[in-house]
Amino acid sequence: MGEEVAVVELTPDLGFVNQLVERAGDSFKRCYQCGTCSVVCPFAAEDLQLPRKQMLMAQWGMKSEMMADPILWVCTTCGNCARLCPREVDIPGTITAVREAVLVESGISPELATAFENTVVRGNPLGSPARRRADWAKQAQVEVPIMSTLDRPTDVLFYVECYWSFHERGQQAAQAMARTLNRLGVDWAILGTEERCIADSQRAAGESGLFEEEAAKNIATLGKYTFSRLVTPDPHAFNALKNRYPKLGATYPVQHYTQFLAERLSELPLNPIPERLVTFHDPCYLGRHNGEYEAPRRLLEAIPGIHLTEMAHCRADGFCCGGGGGGVWNSGLVAEQVDERLAVRRVREAVASHAEVLAVCCPFEVSLFEDAVKLTGNEGHLVVRDIIELLDESLASGAAQP
Repeated sequence: MGEEVAVVELTPDLGFVNQLVERAGDSFKRCYQCGTCSVVCPFAAEDLQLPRKQMLMAQWGMKSEMMADPILWVCTTCGNCARLCPREVDIPGTITAVREAVLVESGISPELATAFENTVVRGNPLGSPARRRADWAKQAQVEVPIMSTLDRPTDVLFYVECYWSFHERGQQAAQAMARTLNRLGVDWAILGTEERCIADSQRAAGESGLFEEEAAKNIATLGKYTFSRLVTPDPHAFNALKNRYPKLGATYPVQHYTQFLAERLSELPLNPIPERLVTFHDPCYLGRHNGEYEAPRRLLEAIPGIHLTEMAHCRADGFCCGGGGGGVWNSGLVAEQVDERLAVRRVREAVASHAEVLAVCCPFEVSLFEDAVKLTGNEGHLVVRDIIELLDESLASGAAQP
């Protein structure tokens, strides 16, 4: 006789399953474990079985097992799994719902906890003083209007968001954007110290309550002013303002800055810059989550001197940078679970395209990719630039000519 096989009986925690259905719908029940999601996950090379394993545990209501599994917090909610799922399961939504359900009981990484606390206390995940939110404007070399001082409606309310407001590299992009808006003659303004984090990444990391609290504050602030449209550089903020704020009773015309500028290309006096080969990284929350792939490329292709080349994974098949779903604040936990960060792999792919410049249009990405360039030993071979920095260079090139 063969050895006896121990049989473990699993009784679904129906209360937990119902919590997930309430938060994300019941699409996860349709998963039949084909494995497509894990094959196309950016962490596929790590053999984490993400997110296939999480879908199975969700179906069975395995709350305690999910609470104990650190892989739950590795997912960036990039959306490639859902794009190719043959059963149309909302996998990122399910992952987020599980995080919400277990957050209080399971605890989270210190990095993530700090980002949440900073958002509550100071209105931004970096922990920078709220009073310094508009300090970047002092070095913009142009006037940066503040809504509260205008006492009139404006066409564009530019929602700067946190990384362009506080991070050194982000501030450089914000300053370039201010110069570009002024060159276009746009009637625009910012909220300045009244602005708070949109907190969509905190929501995707499981803090839906924090997201809703921040949204209530932001909606109240925006309700004080009259403007024609919101423009933001952050794909995560764009996603929330476009898709989630309407569910909270606040609907605004909103554009990512690349969409806004792409519509005005004919008004931009672009001038030649030194010839260079450029590749572009599609942000997950601008591309896969919101279907915008063309506006960033139109801007890059319009700059004289830039020659655009694509990486092996691009557009809908683009590779994640690792910053979404709270990943930008969770590097320590992720490093314990994987051999190589996603930003490092993406930089290797950019180098393989023979590009000299890796162009981005998400505030998380400049610092993530610049660190990855250093880690891979590619300093001097590949530079990271936000698209607005390249546009500003082209516009300034003309201004410098006699």
